[in-house]
Amino acid sequence: MQRAWLRAYNILFPLFLFSLKILGFFNAKIRATLLGRENLFQRIRAKQKALTHKSGFRLWVHAASVGEFEQARPIVKAIREKDPDAAIILTFLSVSGYEARKNTKEADLVTYLPADTPSNARKFLDLLQPDALLLMRYDFWPNHLFEAKRRGIYLMLAAAVLQPDSTYNKPIIRGFYQTIFSLFDQIFTVAEDDAKNFKTLFGLDRVQQAGEPRIDQVIWRSQQQERVAHLKPIYNERLVLVAGSVWKTDEAHLIPAYQSVREKLLNYPISLILVPHEIGQENLNRMADDLKSKHLSYQFISRLHSNFNTETVLIIDEIGYLAELYSLAHIAYIGGGFGVHVHNTLEAAVYHLPLIYGPHFHKSPEAKAFQKLGGATVVSNTQSLEKILYDLFSTDELREKMGKIAGNYVHSRAGATQKIAGALLPAQKNAPPHRGNTLNAT
Repeated sequence: MQRAWLRAYNILFPLFLFSLKILGFFNAKIRATLLGRENLFQRIRAKQKALTHKSGFRLWVHAASVGEFEQARPIVKAIREKDPDAAIILTFLSVSGYEARKNTKEADLVTYLPADTPSNARKFLDLLQPDALLLMRYDFWPNHLFEAKRRGIYLMLAAAVLQPDSTYNKPIIRGFYQTIFSLFDQIFTVAEDDAKNFKTLFGLDRVQQAGEPRIDQVIWRSQQQERVAHLKPIYNERLVLVAGSVWKTDEAHLIPAYQSVREKLLNYPISLILVPHEIGQENLNRMADDLKSKHLSYQFISRLHSNFNTETVLIIDEIGYLAELYSLAHIAYIGGGFGVHVHNTLEAAVYHLPLIYGPHFHKSPEAKAFQKLGGATVVSNTQSLEKILYDLFSTDELREKMGKIAGNYVHSRAGATQKIAGALLPAQKNAPPHRGNTLNAT
């Protein structure tokens, strides 16, 4: 059955690649994806030298994009701590993931995953010779997985989620994914329900719940606050609302709600820090014009000066601030909820902050949990946002109660990293010493 599924896949996959090449003429993202894989093996060989000075365990980490890599980061750190001589190979599917992390120091070699053909899978594994694959969440490429399994490479799927109505469980393709999932030596899920679904829907037994490794990363990240150290004295006596990863659709409700609350609470030292999801100049100019039209003064952090007035809205026009900015906050508004879906809620919740976000939050398990437990308020319009902002700014008890719920949710779920890294120990112990690569794939 495995061979039948793989044969069918390898008949269809070239057609998929051909269609991508056609679509690439009309779609910039697809075109960038294809260009990123031109002469890929030549570039991998050039980078291969980075592995020759490492003779220890060789771990291949695959992430679809940045979010999945963030889940892997604490696991990679734990592996490094146990084996400083371990070599980390990091592959991405997406252009955005590769471009954002191509220079990360947490991996020895970073590359795109080659197109999933049998010959590419053989070349890739011949060149890099990993001892184990840590695949984060999803993004299953059968030829690479089958070839890795054939070579005895330890296969682990981590941070996996599976709902009963998942695409993986649909007729026709269900058998295909059952074959894929059966290749893994170990599957770690985020929630206990996910583990039960893997077992009942696909008959798997090497499955257990470990938790969300991003939580360990978020907790560790919350202890690094150097980037905002210069802002702490400025906002020390203020009640700060940090609005993170906001879009125009968020601002349409947030700015008038904030403006109204500030006018009602004139005696309260209220401040707003805006962190746009997109920091392109066109979007920044639009934000500035909108604030100006509402008679709200603003300042970009890139032009911050010593006599900055904290009643002025601070716009973050540089990357790398958001996770640390929440340490200055008393209230967190998480953007995206009035668009496709809400962004990262954990980065704010780790600081024991009450959370606010728009109605499109159901794709995030954490956002659903925060709302259900009472650590977050979901708003549907400007009026409901204004009400919760007024209540939170004016009522210390409510602010502290909601913040405690959100913070406790995060901190009580730490520990997934050690479970997952610990399960890689057998592969780590059995790994042969690597003294450079003897195979020269062509």
